[in-house]
Amino acid sequence: MKRWIPTRAELRASRWLRPVAHHFDNERLWRTDRGSVARAVAIGLFFGFLIPVAQFLFAITTAITLRANVAIAAAATLVTNPLTFPPIYWAAYETGQFILGEPLDETAARRVGDQTTELLAGQGFLAGAWEMIESAGAPLVVGLATFAVVGAALGFALVWLLWRPHHEKPADDRPPIA
Repeated sequence: MKRWIPTRAELRASRWLRPVAHHFDNERLWRTDRGSVARAVAIGLFFGFLIPVAQFLFAITTAITLRANVAIAAAATLVTNPLTFPPIYWAAYETGQFILGEPLDETAARRVGDQTTELLAGQGFLAGAWEMIESAGAPLVVGLATFAVVGAALGFALVWLLWRPHHEKPADDRPPIA
């Protein structure tokens, strides 16, 4: 997990983050306490699902604003990447169709999957992703928004519930038993 989390130096060196790089000296943005990590995971998942481009930038800027761990927020956006992008977007499309009450059209779902593969291979990731989103329309947008909100809430809740604080054991003043 640590290899996926960017270091302070890597974030500072990013030209995209230059406008907010001066905030990286704030130690509060690098803490790994329960609240900071839970907020960071929620922020990263929210933008990872919701925005197909520049998720990293939005997550870090929001993490600075909400005093969350910036590195973990950036790493959590990797929930969507070139490998997970097609299945997540297909599931979001299906979810959006269900929420909007549209009939499930098998050929449309297959067409979205086929278009995704062709577009990503032929046009490059960003251009293909944008064209696929435009062609999928409202069901995809509704599905992605649903995934973003539910993913952020679940991420926050899981970190909050599973976080186990480390308590120092009090020193035992009794002499050892021989």
